[in-house]
Amino acid sequence: MNVKTVLILLVLALATIFALVCVLLTRGRAPSTCQPQHPEQEDTDDGQSLVFADLTPEEMVQVVRYLQENLGVPLVDASRAFPSDNCIFSVDVQVPAKAEVLRFLDGGGARPAREALAVLYFGNQPDPNITEYVVGPLPTPAYHRDVTVQKYGGRVPYHRRPTLAVEYKQIAGFLRSQVFSTAPSFMHQVIEYNETSLAAMTTAPRGFQSGDRATWFVLFQNVSGFFLHPVGLEVLVDHSSLDISQWVVSRVFYNGQYYRDMVQLESAYVQGRISVEKVKKAPRDGDFSSMKPRAPPAAMFPLQYEPQGPRYSVRNNHVVFQAWSFAFGMSVNTGMRLFDVRYQGERVVYEISVQEALSVYGSNCPGGMSTRYMDGSFGIGRFTSPLVRGVDCPYSATYMDVYYLAQSQVSRTTKNALCVFEHNLGSPLRRHYSNLQSFYYGGLVNSALIVRSIATLGNYDYVWDFIFYQNGAIEAKVQATGYVSSSFLHGDGLRYGNRVWEHTLGTIHTHSINYKVDLDVGGFVCPELRLVWDLQGKWATFSCLGQQSPAPASLPAARARTGAARPLPLRVGKTWRQQRTATVRTDRTEGSFGRS
Repeated sequence: MNVKTVLILLVLALATIFALVCVLLTRGRAPSTCQPQHPEQEDTDDGQSLVFADLTPEEMVQVVRYLQENLGVPLVDASRAFPSDNCIFSVDVQVPAKAEVLRFLDGGGARPAREALAVLYFGNQPDPNITEYVVGPLPTPAYHRDVTVQKYGGRVPYHRRPTLAVEYKQIAGFLRSQVFSTAPSFMHQVIEYNETSLAAMTTAPRGFQSGDRATWFVLFQNVSGFFLHPVGLEVLVDHSSLDISQWVVSRVFYNGQYYRDMVQLESAYVQGRISVEKVKKAPRDGDFSSMKPRAPPAAMFPLQYEPQGPRYSVRNNHVVFQAWSFAFGMSVNTGMRLFDVRYQGERVVYEISVQEALSVYGSNCPGGMSTRYMDGSFGIGRFTSPLVRGVDCPYSATYMDVYYLAQSQVSRTTKNALCVFEHNLGSPLRRHYSNLQSFYYGGLVNSALIVRSIATLGNYDYVWDFIFYQNGAIEAKVQATGYVSSSFLHGDGLRYGNRVWEHTLGTIHTHSINYKVDLDVGGFVCPELRLVWDLQGKWATFSCLGQQSPAPASLPAARARTGAARPLPLRVGKTWRQQRTATVRTDRTEGSFGRS
């Protein structure tokens, strides 16, 4: 190879590196060689979107300090709490009521008070319970109010509390020290057990009637991708007592047979009365379950390039892209959410947010057959994972950190938990090639803006996308990846799934994803009216969002004033006439009034 060829290759390599640097540096900066292009719509938010913003770490510190100083009870850090302790389960932003926010955004009203919602476990009380407090105003809290009864219609019993991470650790210690040691021959000869060789997977719900708190734990080989390496042993732990010394194993399952406890299983094994299926020990990398690539890629993957930088802007929690604008946030329990979504300046969605991810399983093993995961109880936002540049999102995406406080008195940071990027969809938005009468071509490039987060909940990784298209459409999309949930394959197991390894059954299951969508397309229907009658029972005045006005002359006039889509039947009976006021809620979808 001559010197000229080497120099040409060197120049090409430097040009490639320079282009990649331009891609990576056009994020919130303006490099002299790669000037970003301004969005077609200027960001005129002026800080209003901060009414929806997640709590900052500093605000979380203030809320925890206020609770410690003003509740009058000792609070133990949830990361080391026992069931019989009081602790803070989570602290999240309390998004103001829609009526207050709209008065602020649209009516020139005062900015709503910034508040936090704190969920506490009170185990060290005569009547243990879960209590929710609204704490405010931030950043310097001065009050708290109990909203538990208002939200749930009564006190929340303590046995309904989501399991803390420390409780799982306490259960693992209980199994190691008090349970597995009662079946030494079986555990060592069949399971090849040592204190680090097994991993346990929880199931849910924790019982079949109110008051239960008993969980089936499915045991796997503790290797990479352990979800695919069941050993055939499952134990039902009753951890309902607040005294962990009173926890017991109430049932054991091995290879298709139930036993009262590990002592009975050990006795049956020693006497040769059980069918043993010894699982081949997997290497530490999990072998077939390893995520390590089996071969290097044949060539580098293509990269997306933005010649003039991003065509969108991100400021605080507000995004502007062409005709779109919206505020974003992350709930510690339910995950990603968007507010005040506008198209060409007009609000079309007040809120669109993930609410729940439910998965229902089937199996001929007790752990699988009883599992109904509701991932919100584990914390979809809490388990949002860092995004890997170039794999989870494009290199050129904008990445944001997320702060949360859950099961601790200290906030945590998930780096690069959210990404925003424009994506070329690979096909034209519209096009026409004319070869009749006249000859011409017209076409438009089709792209969309994507907001993404990925939550890892046990074996599953959920990729959550909100997608904004140029034609005014919004798409909420979720993809499930990660590992399948598995059971030990025995008996008629193939009726409940597919065989994925020698002793591994990929179990049949169904996913159900729930979203909240509060549409304000074409205007806003008053969510709460307050009607006032005079002493003769005549409709005198009504108010919407706290603004009072004379009563309309007719129901059609009421419909016009409130924005409802259809005539609104309203019956005022004798009982109603005895009251001076009544609250009426509207439902835009049904277009009707109903008394609350």
